[in-house]
Amino acid sequence: MKLRALAPIFYILFLMLPIYWLVSMSFKTTNEILSGFSLFPQEFTLENYAAIFTDPTWYWGYINSTIYVTINTIISVSVALPAAYAFSRYRFMGDKHLFFWLLTNRMAPPAVFALPFFQLYSAVGLFDTHIAVALAHCLFNIPLAVWILEGFMSGVPKELDETAYVDGYSFRRFFFRIFMPNIKAGIGVAAFFCFMFSWVELLLAKTLTAVDAKPIAATMTKTASSAGYELGLLAAAGCLTIIPGAIVIYFVRNHIAKGFALGRV
Repeated sequence: MKLRALAPIFYILFLMLPIYWLVSMSFKTTNEILSGFSLFPQEFTLENYAAIFTDPTWYWGYINSTIYVTINTIISVSVALPAAYAFSRYRFMGDKHLFFWLLTNRMAPPAVFALPFFQLYSAVGLFDTHIAVALAHCLFNIPLAVWILEGFMSGVPKELDETAYVDGYSFRRFFFRIFMPNIKAGIGVAAFFCFMFSWVELLLAKTLTAVDAKPIAATMTKTASSAGYELGLLAAAGCLTIIPGAIVIYFVRNHIAKGFALGRV
């Protein structure tokens, strides 16, 4: 019985080990990291974090990533809400085929669309802008958000719509004041996954930007040099990259729990 009680603890510690190791490395110099194995920093240093917060190239990478990820999340959820409602409430010719086609866009690798997006955005003057990356990520996140939200909306009885119509509610008033509060858990889950997938995507974000909108994931590749990688600096950047996702998880944690229990997650 004691072993069964200790098993989850050991499992959680095992999962947290890479994160601890990353944090530990961020307070070490590259020479110490390469010199040998140590559980704790022998020469504790904050130089890695100081380099990030004092170099505009580094901290603007975080700002750029936050800007286009936020834009993408807002666009994806806003577009997915009416689309998911249509799929959950109406039946029309080819609805299931259209729904499947949307999901196939999420299955396709980003490399397939990198060159078309690059040529298109270069032609219309959107290259190296935040909106370019945000719109490119919509290709993958909108289908995901539609799929998640449709599952939540299908769980809401259609009688709710009919009752609101009989009571004199306009569609806009019904949708925002009655329907959306009933699926707020689904909205939170959809927003979380859109944020997460947009934050960690590298290929399109790196291909469609150069300087002005360069994301942190692309900036982290600059740690490579002829002498090797600046491992301490890379570890510090990795620790800071985890923080935005942790903040988002904190605010939508209850919705995510409901999503796993009730929705299509």
